[in-house]
Amino acid sequence: MSLAQNRYSPLYFLASLGAGGLAVTFFMWLMFWVPHPDQPVPIFENNFAVLTTGSILQQAMVLGAMAGIAVFGFLNIKLLIWNLGRFSAFRAAASYSDFAASNAGSQVLALPLALAMTVNVGFLLGLTFVPGLWSIVEYLFPAAMAAFLMIGILAFRMIADFLKARFANGGFKCAANNSFAQVLPAFALSMIGVGLAAPAAMSNLQLTAGVSIILGTFFITAALLIAFVAAILGLRSIMENGLNVEAAPTLMVIIPLITVVSIAMMRISHGLHVHFDIHGGAGETFTFLTRMLSIEVLIALFSIMALASVGYLGRFINGTEASAGSYALVCPGVAMSVLGHFWINKGLVATGMIAKFGAAYWVLSALALGLQFGMIALVLILARKHFAKNSAAALAPAE
Repeated sequence: MSLAQNRYSPLYFLASLGAGGLAVTFFMWLMFWVPHPDQPVPIFENNFAVLTTGSILQQAMVLGAMAGIAVFGFLNIKLLIWNLGRFSAFRAAASYSDFAASNAGSQVLALPLALAMTVNVGFLLGLTFVPGLWSIVEYLFPAAMAAFLMIGILAFRMIADFLKARFANGGFKCAANNSFAQVLPAFALSMIGVGLAAPAAMSNLQLTAGVSIILGTFFITAALLIAFVAAILGLRSIMENGLNVEAAPTLMVIIPLITVVSIAMMRISHGLHVHFDIHGGAGETFTFLTRMLSIEVLIALFSIMALASVGYLGRFINGTEASAGSYALVCPGVAMSVLGHFWINKGLVATGMIAKFGAAYWVLSALALGLQFGMIALVLILARKHFAKNSAAALAPAE
């Protein structure tokens, strides 16, 4: 029996999330390295054109990207299904009421977070592997928004249940809130928001784009509000009580949240430009992405220092102990890789600061690729530690 089967935590939904994020990193190859002049995203026909007429290197890149999307898309769905089954049993256990009443009760928001990612992954799989999908995409956008909206309703119900119990009975332990664990609900809402904002950037219909802008803006605003409050409360407790070692990776949750919010805002901005005559130039996009990436780098440096101060890697990555919260380390690297690609292509290249496919372009892109493959290695390490049948690591509780 695997370690994960011995003791389940809703944070294992982050394993599915991380796999989905890695599928997105491979889609970035197609997004920025495959020509797609007739639509805002690459589709099967664009990939097929490169496979039939491109150079050996171009063909290898497309095949590698498609393989990565397929492998990690499959893993995303497989881990989601596994988690849904385990979570159902977890909720039925007698101990669930104690879990729900604790600070850790907000971990259930990892469920809608993973669901939203899987809807995004499903769309990427369709774009990459289904011929002719773009011809019916205007019918798919309302269906996708409906799916994201249902997931959003589930997320808000979970947040409301968590808050109502504390408003009625108290019980939230501020001293035990010495991490950024309570930012997880904001991350879930932001993932839903970026999905809802997608039609704003891709639909040719003003009504579809307008509804997308409204819904995406609402969820992103809610995410930012919750993240701000949760981060302030968490930082205060950290400074007073020290950092919760098992929950230390949650310091980095802000990084993927910023990437998701940034992409959502770019999608909304594009929709406003195309459908509502509100224009923003390449320079504006460049400065916006530079600010967002700067915040991520600063948070990454702060988090690495914090993890080193409590010896997290030695205990939970390289050592014998295991914590489901370790999967929170995958998303930041994935997020910085994705935002890095956008900064390079929509910022530096779009403003003419560097030439596309020039020497500087590939040097900077290598950093994004390094993060991507680093996170693949981390996923393999965590899978061996948490899911291998002969794993003997001790699972630490996540608070």
